[in-house]
Order: sequence, then structure tokens, then C-alpha cells
Amino acid sequence: MEQRNHYQETLNASYKANWRIEDIIGGDKRLNFERPFMPEALARVGGLDFLSPREKIVLNQIRGHGYLAMFGLVENTILPFVVDQARGHVHGEDYQMRALLNFAGEEAKHIHLFNRFEAEFKAGFGSECRMIGPAEAIASEILAHHPLSVGLLILAVEWMTQSHYLDSVRDDQALDPLFKELLRRHWTEEAQHARLDTLMVEEIAAGCTAEEIEAAVDGMLEIGGFIDNGLRQQVEFDIEAFGEATGRKLNAEETELFATTQLQAQRWTFIGSGITHRAFLGTLGKLTMTGRAKVEQAAVAFR
Repeated sequence: MEQRNHYQETLNASYKANWRIEDIIGGDKRLNFERPFMPEALARVGGLDFLSPREKIVLNQIRGHGYLAMFGLVENTILPFVVDQARGHVHGEDYQMRALLNFAGEEAKHIHLFNRFEAEFKAGFGSECRMIGPAEAIASEILAHHPLSVGLLILAVEWMTQSHYLDSVRDDQALDPLFKELLRRHWTEEAQHARLDTLMVEEIAAGCTAEEIEAAVDGMLEIGGFIDNGLRQQVEFDIEAFGEATGRKLNAEETELFATTQLQAQRWTFIGSGITHRAFLGTLGKLTMTGRAKVEQAAVAFR
């Protein structure tokens, strides 16, 4: 009964937070390419002193593009995972089934939103920003792992979106208002997804042995390593995009500093800020304190 109430409460909260893509972007709602898109805590462009103020804004916007594109890749993994979980409850509790299907529908909406942003960005930025992929190959690699490994990864992602908005985006008045509003709307629905994914993780773990749970934590860390390799490639793409957008050719020392700084920024943004979130660690600790300690040790590299 308690779990049923949790699903019902989350479903009701999701309905209240619901929004339409057309209310956020398109028409006269345009990106302002004179302003940064990302908070400095995530972009980490301020310390690149060899860049001019304008070049720092350009790099910040490249990171903003990459931020949403990366979440688009992740949500192309989350969507089939949640659909699979819902399929297993077709004849189960009504509110659980409805909450999971609503979760999947909102993730599909987020993918659509990010595609709309991609089109707006390309129209206004003026040059290409390549992304790792394709999405189907990345999703296939991640979904090949145990469902608990995938569920834990998704839970870390859901919580990281919360910390990004609340800790860095919400009070940053320098950001482009449209990009900031896009992140706010995304945050309102992901807040409910974090609650739902916690329930899914707990349910999957309830059917696992202690050994299987430990192996699932190892699997989640393996996925993290796979993502980290992708981030290394993404930094190379961002260097390329920066040069094309600015006409600036960095020397060897500048390129090395750019790559080192931006890799660590990407690592914190897409891995570290999720696996160090207190709510994620709290859920993980209920399943395995050994696994939690292992994740906390691994997180040192992603700060």
C-alpha cells in the first residue's frame, strides 16, 4: 500500500509540473547568443585566461549545446529502459503502470525538446558542434548491462539534474533567459523522475541477491568508464567546434590546458555530480554499504 501511494503521489505531482514544448521555444522565443548558456560551475571556462571574454562565451555556448545533446543521448537510453519496466507491470498496480508510462512519455518529450533546441542552436550559432554517438549505439552498450546497473546510473543522472539547476542555474542572472527557462522546465519533471527511479531501483534490487547487487554496482561503474571515454572524445569535438566558431588556432600549450580543464569539467558535470549526490548515495547505501564506499572512492577522479 505504501509503494502504491508513492506512485500515486508522484504521478499527481508530474501532472502539475507538465508543460508544452511550444511554450518554451520557437516563434519569438529565441536564444540570445550574446550571453552564456551554462553556469561557470559546470562550464569552467573562466580559468582559461588565454581566451578573450567573447571566446569564453562562445565556448560556454558550445558546452551548453553539448549539455543538452548529452542529456538527449542519455534519455534515448532511459526511454527504452522505462518502457521495459512498464511492460513488466502491464497487469500490475494501476498507479505504478500509469506513473511509469507517464515517465516514459515525459522522457520522449524531453528528447523532442532537445531536438528543437538543436535546430534553434544551429540556426543562431553559425557553425557545427559535433557530438559523440550515435544515440542507438550508446543506448545499446548501456542497456546490455544488468537492469540494476542501468537503474542506478539513471538514478544518478536524475539527481544530477536536480543539483545542476538548484545549485548552479537557478540563481545565475547572467545566463540567457531562454536557455535557463529550458533547464528549469526540464528540472521540474526530472524531480519526479528521480522519485520514480528510486522506486524502480528498490524494486529491482529486492529481486537480487547480495552478490548480484555488488555486481550491479560494478556494472554501473563500468558504464561510467564507458561514458568517461565518450567525454574524452567530446572534448576533442569541442576543441574543433571552438576553432571553427572563432577562427582561433590554439597552440600546443593552450590546447593541452583547454583539453585538461574541459575534460574535468565534463567529468564533474556528467558523472561526478551524480554519483556524489547525497540522495543517490543514500539509496545506494541502503542496498550495499560496500558498493557505496566503492562509488565514493571512484568519484574522487570525477570532481
